[in-house]
Order: sequence, then structure tokens, then C-alpha cells
Amino acid sequence: MESIDREQEIRRVTWVGALCNLGLVAVKFVAGLLAHSAAMVADAAHSVSDFVTDIVVLVFVRISAKPQDSDHDYGHGKYETIATLFIGLALAAAAVGIIVSGAGKFAAWLRGEELAAPGALALWAALLSIVVKEALYRYTAARGKKLDSQAVVANAWHHRSDALSSIGAAIGIGGAILLGDRWTVLDPIASVVVGAMLIKVAWDLLRGTLGDLTDQSLSETQEREIVEIFHSFPGVSDPHHLRTRRIGNRVAIEAHIRMDGDLSLRDAHERTSAIENSLREHFGSQTIVTLHTEPRKETE
Repeated sequence: MESIDREQEIRRVTWVGALCNLGLVAVKFVAGLLAHSAAMVADAAHSVSDFVTDIVVLVFVRISAKPQDSDHDYGHGKYETIATLFIGLALAAAAVGIIVSGAGKFAAWLRGEELAAPGALALWAALLSIVVKEALYRYTAARGKKLDSQAVVANAWHHRSDALSSIGAAIGIGGAILLGDRWTVLDPIASVVVGAMLIKVAWDLLRGTLGDLTDQSLSETQEREIVEIFHSFPGVSDPHHLRTRRIGNRVAIEAHIRMDGDLSLRDAHERTSAIENSLREHFGSQTIVTLHTEPRKETE
């Protein structure tokens, strides 16, 4: 039931972003074409990539919500990580396209070609996009953190990257309008700067995603918290062979622990179950815990 509610909430959040992105795509393309703004057309292309990633999230999160089956003993959580990977790649592709387009226009300006001065319509479209996308970022990021969804948080950053793109476009367009035709080059320069910023955001997303896909361990801080939980139980000692990883929004923990060798099987089982429940309270109810219990050494 919890998994179904989470999936529905993720779909709701993503649909809000998708509909906003679709509206912004239309506004930006029309404004960019009518106002002769390369930065605004590039910004519109970025919003298209936002809409595409919204669809990716909707598809993959639906798959990731499926329970474990005979082919996926650990569930389908990594499909959500794959969705995050696609978002990072889409963002990187959009950034490269923006940089290439802006650099081409800048090169044309250096050759003496005259660039069309952007109109005020493009500036108003950029300002509208900044407000809408920053609001979407805050809403989506807050929901993504509450739902512990990598894909939703990544999508939130895609919203913010669009807001940053629009800020760069507004600066370039506004500068070209206020300073006159001699400064129309600010428009493509702004698009290149924005593209470079987006490359950084895309890299941050991809780096974390690749870590999860390659079974990177949890952070040192989180692993210390696990060991502290083991030591919080009397009679439990020497936690070793600790292995951790992420599976979508879930954490998997494996470890060996030692207890009094004279404990009955029932007592050892109850104590182990208590430790597992404590770990799930700390890292989430769907945390996968595998503990191997060994008798304490005589010297301990």
C-alpha cells in the first residue's frame, strides 16, 4: 500500500511539471522566433528536454514500484535510478546543444555578421520562465526528498537548470535590448554560459547515479550509523564484513555480528530481529537487511 501511495504521489508531482513544461515550450518558442532571440530558442529546447524527462520519470517510476518477482529478488528499484541516469544524459545533451548553437552565432558575429536584436517579447518570456521554473523546482525538490525519490529530486534540478537557463537568457536579451545593436552578441554569449552551467548540473546527477548502478557503498557517515546501531544492543559485538548499497530508494545492508554462543536459537533470533527493525526505522521500512550471527570469541 505504501509503495502504491508513493508511486501515485510521484506521478502527481511529475504531471504538474510536465504540463507546466509543455506550456513553457510553446511560449518560449513563439517568443524566441518572433523576437529573433537565439537564447530564447535555446531555452525553449531546454524546456523540451524537461518535458521528455518528465515522461521518462512517469514510465520508469511505474516500473520501479513493482514488487519483487521471480526475476528480480531485490525488487525493481534500480529502474528509478535508470530514470535518473536518463535525466542526467538528457540534460547534458541539451547543454551541449545550447553551447554549440550559441558558439556558432558568436563565431558568426566575430566574422562580422550582424545578429538580429532580440525583442522585448523574448525578455518577458524569460522572466515568466524564471518564476514558473523556480517554483516548480522548490515544489518538486521538497516532494522528492519527502518521497526519497532520486528521479524526482533529479527532475527538480532539471527544473532549476531551466530557471538558470532563463536567467542567463534574460541577462543576454535584456543587455542586447538596453545597450543597442552593437551588443546583440550578449544573447549567444549568455546561451553558452548557461550551457556550461548545465553541464555541471548534469555531471553531478550522473556521478551519483553511476555510483548507485555500480553498487557504490553508502557514505562513511551512514556506515558509522549502522555500526552504532549494532553496538547499541547489549551483547552484540564485533560487527564486520559490512556491505551496503542502494537499490533505487531502498538501502541494502549485509553484515556479520557476534553474540554469546550460549544463547538459545530463539533468543539469538529475537535479538537479530530487533536489530533489523532498528535499522529499518533508521533507513526506511523497505530496507533490506541480511545479518549473519556468529558466536563471540573467548577473548571478547
